[in-house]
This record gives sequence, structure tokens and C-alpha cells, in this order.
Amino acid sequence: MVQMSLQRSLAISPSCSLSESLHRVGGARRRWASCRSQSSRFAYSARPSPIVLKTDSAIDPSEPKDLDAGSSASRSGPYSGPCHQPGTTGVMGASSTCSIKFLEKFVSWSTRYGEEAPPFIIYNDPLIKKELLLSGNQFTSDCSVALGKLRQKRLSLEHSGACCIVMPCQFLHTWYDEISQGCSVPFLHVGDCVVKELKATDLKPVEYGGNVRIGVLATNDTLATECYIDKLESQGFEVLCPDKASMERTVIPSVDAFMKGDMEGARNLLRVSLQVLLVRAVNTVILASDDLVGILPDDDPLLKRCIDPLDALVREAIVCTRTPCP
Repeated sequence: MVQMSLQRSLAISPSCSLSESLHRVGGARRRWASCRSQSSRFAYSARPSPIVLKTDSAIDPSEPKDLDAGSSASRSGPYSGPCHQPGTTGVMGASSTCSIKFLEKFVSWSTRYGEEAPPFIIYNDPLIKKELLLSGNQFTSDCSVALGKLRQKRLSLEHSGACCIVMPCQFLHTWYDEISQGCSVPFLHVGDCVVKELKATDLKPVEYGGNVRIGVLATNDTLATECYIDKLESQGFEVLCPDKASMERTVIPSVDAFMKGDMEGARNLLRVSLQVLLVRAVNTVILASDDLVGILPDDDPLLKRCIDPLDALVREAIVCTRTPCP
């Protein structure tokens, strides 16, 4: 495993309010300046930051969006094991893009008020995602091996002094229970972070006396159910998802077009998918798939009605690293 120390933090983006940032999607596709050397892959400020980066694979960075660092979320839930001092965040990834997007926001949002960025330790292995994809959400031998690797890396992060652990890749949360079982520190769940922030906002019911409606746009039914739908409904939210026809005609084809480089086709299909949910009086739509984030341009009006779950996860991780252990 290669280790390198980043002695400076990412440049800070202009601020925006929490309510605004909650409904904006991270800029996964914004351009970075051409890199002339390895040291120029990140934008630096003059303030030093104690950050440790560990990775088994090359990471392709993308520019952070202008979002708020504040969070209404706070640590909660039962956690067993020894008390870890606040400070280091452990990051487990199976997608270089998701991991670097998390780190960009984590560093820039946590330093925008002049504070030092919390240190972090990262383990990123894209091969694990391939092994899990081959299992098709079934507990095959390949799946068991992959989950075993993730549990081992989780233990390594705990022993390295991480005070909390996050998985920026939404896909991995399909196996959250198996990976997090027995964890001695807070292991943040992206669905819990999103629901916590939704509860803290002043969302108006779509009709008098009705429940707030939240749309969930996903490419994986199991992930959508386990990560978002069950959690939202347990908190009193009404949840709407695309029907089978919409999935087959717009959602899945949008991702396919994106993978093939057909940006116009991908964007048009995704816009249709979102409009189908919004015309049914949905207040906001959760982009419950890493493949859907970054398809639309940053200035697309529809993004104001969407949530990138990674944003909530970043805010909760910052709070967790700065909350003293009770």
C-alpha cells in the first residue's frame, strides 16, 4: 500500500447555505487544470493540514463544488468498543472517483472557517467492486472473499486510530451490515446521514395534511430499499420511485448512454426521469446511485431539486471527527 502525506489542504470554494447545498449535486464533471507534475494534481492553499493518504490505485481527481461545510447532523446511535479521540476519519472506497470527490469536499468544507482539516486514512480498491458486481447481490464465494477484504480493511482503519469510518461509494452500502458488524467506532451510513438532514430541513408537505414526498432515483433496487426507502418511510416520509417502464426506458438507458460517452442522450433521459417524479409532487429527489451523479451540467435547474448523498456523508464525517467522545 502506497502512503503519501499531503502537507497542504485543498483550496476553499465560495460558501453557500446549508439548505442550498442540500439540494445541489457535487460537480463530478467540472474540469481540472492540466497537470504538469504529480505535485500539481491538487489545488493548494498556504495553510498546512495533517492529512495522510493511503491508496492501492491511482485516483483521478475532479473539482469540488461550492457547498457549505456546516451540518445539522450529529453523531447518534449505539457504538460499542473503546472510545477513540476525535480526529481521524477512515475512508473505505471501491471507486476512485467517489473517494476523491469525498476527500475534496471533506477537506475544503472543513477548512473554510480557517480550521485545520481533520486527518484521514483511505483504503481504495476498485477490484472489490468488480468482485461484488459479479456476485449480483448474492452471497457467492466471490462476494464472501470481497466482504472479508473489506472487513479486514475496516479493522485496519480502526487500529490506525480512526474515530469514524465512511464509505463514499453508495454501492458498498448494499453490504453495510456485513461490513460494519462489530465495528468499535461510528460507521456512518449514507442513508442515515441523508434522512437526518432531510428531517432537519423545513420541507413543506406537497398538499395540506399530506406527508412530504421524497423521490428515490436508483439503478439498484436492493440499494434503494436498504439505504433509503426503508429509512425514509420509518421517519414518516412518503417515498416515490420510478416504475418499471421508466426504469427500462429512461433511467437505465441514461446510465448506458453516459458510459458510452453520449452526454446529450444521457442528460435528456435523466431529465425525463426526474420530471416523471417531480410531476407527482415530489419535494426533492435523492440520486441514489453513483452513476447518476455528474450526468447533468452544474447549472441545470433540475439539480436544485436533487440531493447528492455524498454531501450529507461529508458533513456528518466532519461533525463526527470534531465531536468529543462521550
